[in-house]
Amino acid sequence: MRNNQRIICLICWLSLFITEIYSQTDFTFGLEDLLEQFIETGEEEESNTESYLEELMEIHANPFNLNAVTKEQLETFPFLSENQIESILYYIDVYGPMQTIYELQMVSEMDWQTIQLILPFVCVKQIVEKEKFPSLKNMLTYGKQEIVTRLDIPFYKRAGYYSYPDSVLAENPNKKYTGSPYYHSLRYSYRYKNQLHVGLTAEKDAGEPFFAKHNKKGYDYYSFYFLLQNIGRLKALAIGNYRLNLGLGLIINQEYGLGKSSALGNIRYNTTQIRKHSSTDEYNYFRGVAASYQLNKLIFTGFYSHRPVDGIVENQFITSIQQTGMHRTPREFERKNSAINQVIGGNLSFHSNHFKIGTTIVYNFFNKVLNPDSKPYSVFYPRGKDFFNVGVNYHYRWKRIAFLGETAFDKKGSMAALHVIKFTPITDYQLLFLHRYYARDYEAIYAKSISENSSIRNEEGIYMGVEARPIRYWKFSVYGDFFSFPWLRYGVDKPSTGFDGLLQANYTPKRNINMFWRYRYKTKDKNYRNEENIKEVIPFNQHKIRYQFNYQFKEQFSLRSTIDMIYVCPEHTSYSKGFMLMQALSYRTTFLPLLFDINYGIFDTDNYESRVSIYEKSPLYSFSVPGFYGKGTRAALNIRYEITAAFTIYLKLAQTKYLDREQISSGLEQINNSKKTDLYLQLRYKI
Repeated sequence: MRNNQRIICLICWLSLFITEIYSQTDFTFGLEDLLEQFIETGEEEESNTESYLEELMEIHANPFNLNAVTKEQLETFPFLSENQIESILYYIDVYGPMQTIYELQMVSEMDWQTIQLILPFVCVKQIVEKEKFPSLKNMLTYGKQEIVTRLDIPFYKRAGYYSYPDSVLAENPNKKYTGSPYYHSLRYSYRYKNQLHVGLTAEKDAGEPFFAKHNKKGYDYYSFYFLLQNIGRLKALAIGNYRLNLGLGLIINQEYGLGKSSALGNIRYNTTQIRKHSSTDEYNYFRGVAASYQLNKLIFTGFYSHRPVDGIVENQFITSIQQTGMHRTPREFERKNSAINQVIGGNLSFHSNHFKIGTTIVYNFFNKVLNPDSKPYSVFYPRGKDFFNVGVNYHYRWKRIAFLGETAFDKKGSMAALHVIKFTPITDYQLLFLHRYYARDYEAIYAKSISENSSIRNEEGIYMGVEARPIRYWKFSVYGDFFSFPWLRYGVDKPSTGFDGLLQANYTPKRNINMFWRYRYKTKDKNYRNEENIKEVIPFNQHKIRYQFNYQFKEQFSLRSTIDMIYVCPEHTSYSKGFMLMQALSYRTTFLPLLFDINYGIFDTDNYESRVSIYEKSPLYSFSVPGFYGKGTRAALNIRYEITAAFTIYLKLAQTKYLDREQISSGLEQINNSKKTDLYLQLRYKI
């Protein structure tokens, strides 16, 4: 009976939308365009985007089968709300396996825009019985291998690569980089379904030596990972480099950090996540072992990490932890692996249909005392040799209301708390209320969650948001975030407050047309020197406006037009403004497996405060959001050529040309020219 009902509904739906489906080719927006729609760019953007991008690309290459998909797999996508995830699973449970991908339109909570976002990552296939305990022979025989290598070549010379007499270098050895100006990386990965991942990543940054001087081991950075997951009751086992996310991130979160606009309606309780670390990020990971085991409704996770970290060490005190991973000069190399960090901990969680609760305990210690420079704004920075955190995370759902949160304490008793209430009164409407309190002296080295600060410390805030789809093809998002900082911050010499608000409208009339309008207003206190050179703290008001239009014609041609405007208005002073127009074109040839992407943009800003940034396509596993200020143009050409089914070559040629200067950057990065041109070459081989 249920199958007959579904067939009747499907026929009716097809009759209503047959023109839209069959008058167009089977199209989905490019993966990079989709990423831009839910990844917030700007100065608050969190790191580790590369890892998340790589994960999405792997899913894109091996889509999830909706008929066998799990809740954990659907939670990978930040554009899916909790209600949408449960509705997909409920639909398949009630009506049985889907027959076509277009049945997503019949899922009660799914809207047109979200369907367009998820299409590149899912498929519909017959259910194949899953191997609970795959044999070692199958893992080694039927796995997929990939080798990716990348080389970046600059067509200009920075000051750090000039030739100097030995006498000058003897007096100032940090005046020159010790290596070549070329960036190079190498990745090898082996994957069997979604159960086994093994790989090695190696990287040499521009300016670092290669098999020379202080680097005799070739690459400056090596990362080995082994991840076994979803084997019987064993949810995950990681050996080598891995990333970890516990609770809502108030103690540990090494995953990609969503911006505020992306978090609207999509922040949710996730199970403990252990993931491979295969990116070139040299700081945000653990090295050791981690495991997660499920017994009925209980999940236990334990982990241990022992790894060196870069830092400035003076008199056996760590005054600063370095996160750049750059080791180009003798000074930077002295800071490499200057301290040892060990982290051990665990999480025990209980999961039922409507209620989840977990507790986390983490002990973090260094072999040297962490003692940042004592300045007024850094009085409450983490200090000491060892740190201890304990926390509880929880989630309860009743009908259309969900409550989730986490409360954590450090060894001094200082608290961090994050609580969220989500309410879905009717389909297509979602309300969110979030409160956060992070004590000014709360200490958690690897914490990361929703915040205005870059750290979980010295912040209080109330966030309210609404997401609505009142009209077909339209989605409206509105949020307001009121925040305060009880203590001083870097660049702000007194306790301060601020507000961050956003209004966005998305319009997707057809599967090949998408556009959005976004207005964002932010006011935040900053130090400012007036005309008498007296420093005072005043509000800086910022207005950002963006319009973007995406269009695809069949599978061969697509375009993306973006207009950005920004106004920065310090209170009682003159304002500055910025503008950028970017046009992107993509063309796929029909006679060769060749894809061209061309970007061209012009920008005009008054100063650095009114700078603009734009998403730009890059080689595989790379994410580029360059920022620009002054006057000039930006042009980029991307070429992808699939020589064979196994071998692909990627090429990107990019140039920034300034019209208001003859010198770019400063210090060792200074370029005595008005333009800079870079070539990015990448080779990919799959077996």
